[in-house]
Amino acid sequence: MTTPRTAEVTRQTAETQITVKLNLDGTGQSRIATGIGFFDHMLDQIARHGLIDLDIQAQGDLHIDGHHTVEDVGITLGQAVAKAVGDKKGIRRYGHAYVPLDEALSRVVVDFSGRPGVEMHVPFKSGMIGTFDSQLAFEFFQGFVNHAFVTLHIDNLRGENSHHQAETVFKAFARALRMALELDPRALGTIPSTKGSL
Repeated sequence: MTTPRTAEVTRQTAETQITVKLNLDGTGQSRIATGIGFFDHMLDQIARHGLIDLDIQAQGDLHIDGHHTVEDVGITLGQAVAKAVGDKKGIRRYGHAYVPLDEALSRVVVDFSGRPGVEMHVPFKSGMIGTFDSQLAFEFFQGFVNHAFVTLHIDNLRGENSHHQAETVFKAFARALRMALELDPRALGTIPSTKGSL
């Protein structure tokens, strides 16, 4: 029986108050409230398609805009994932996924490398998706990688509808996470690196 890969992290600043609880070996259950409807919808995709039980409660300075809330949710989620995954023994480490939605198609590749970095190439066709500023997608992923210590490559290969573009990105991210975080039965107890640590 493996140790449950769960975590709870709270982040409180003058701009946001955020709590993230997660179980990396869940069934995709979610309870999410950030005050930004479309962002909640995208975070639900991470839970559902990543099979991560995810509880995110966030209050932020939305009277200014969504920037601090979205970025800080990314930071807190990254911290929770890093805490839950622990020493990374037995994980597959790498994950990738292609996800289509109608005319849109995105590819996401992730490496639990211990080295934070993001390359994101998503030419959104519009600035706003509901009340969500599409520019904040990058801020979310940058916050995540900086605190989960992963390398992340995101490419929207085609798409004409910004909702579809974003949804394919978040679903592909979820699927890539799921693959990378899976325990490899052939490598249980070992670190997936020739260096011996990640």
